[in-house]
Amino acid sequence: MNRRYELHCHLDGSVRPSTIADLARRQGITLEAPVEQLVTAPAGCGSLGRFITYIEVPLQVLQTPDALSRAARELVEDWSADGVVYGEARFAPQQHGRQGMTIDEAVEAVAEGLAAGEAATGVRTGLLLCCLRHQTPEQSLAVAETALRHRDKVAGLDLAGDELLYAATPHRAAFDLAHAAGLPCTVHAGEAAGPESMWEAIDVLGARRIGHGVRCTGDSALLERLRRDRIALDMCPISNVLTGAVPGMSEHPAIPLLEDGLAVTISTDTRTTAATTLEREFAGWTAEQEKRAQANAAEAAFRRD
Repeated sequence: MNRRYELHCHLDGSVRPSTIADLARRQGITLEAPVEQLVTAPAGCGSLGRFITYIEVPLQVLQTPDALSRAARELVEDWSADGVVYGEARFAPQQHGRQGMTIDEAVEAVAEGLAAGEAATGVRTGLLLCCLRHQTPEQSLAVAETALRHRDKVAGLDLAGDELLYAATPHRAAFDLAHAAGLPCTVHAGEAAGPESMWEAIDVLGARRIGHGVRCTGDSALLERLRRDRIALDMCPISNVLTGAVPGMSEHPAIPLLEDGLAVTISTDTRTTAATTLEREFAGWTAEQEKRAQANAAEAAFRRD
């Protein structure tokens, strides 16, 4: 097994189902169906919008610092079991204030959990904060400001959400602030929308990495830009099929793009929602192909120490 790197992993979509059930029980939250049915997207999910609905129950139980810390620590343990030596967890701290937790407290709780997992397993970790496309520019700016207040704990800034419905440009101020402070940036693009969303991510928000990016294949100028500038593509094959970004695993562009010299990396996106691991994501890859993808990920990692 290669030394694995995971660069694209959403904390709220990667909470163990058993932990979700336990937290719900402790918090007095009644689950209306078996937990796996509520938090794992079915094979015929078909759209990003529907896929995201399976993260709502995890979000319900991740509204306290203790719950966030536990989820983060357990994610690092799961990375260790999956052969991961470096993992980046991303989350939107502004989504965790339903019971009064502040955005800073949420960041501190996740950072604490990652640090505990790192100490126990030796897996190195990075923390990314997510702005959300459907929220206001002011909310995104607040996330960026929070990232900078916790610069010793936060490795990067992300923009997540449905790019088909919401443009990236309104969030430029947040990313300009991050760039001015030297904080690396990534943007979800080319998942629900086409190459134009990736151009916007690169030229407007200055993304150094693209989350997913599977819809780049028809734009030769974009492919050349990605290759020339070594802009990494953090692809998540099983998730990409579940969300309908690609029709099936045999049509996924990761291996062809890797063979064409692009900086393809492979992640799970959401270990629970997509019911996956890196071991599963790399099924069918040759050892040499996985080795190259891991080298790309090591080069593109945001944490440097």
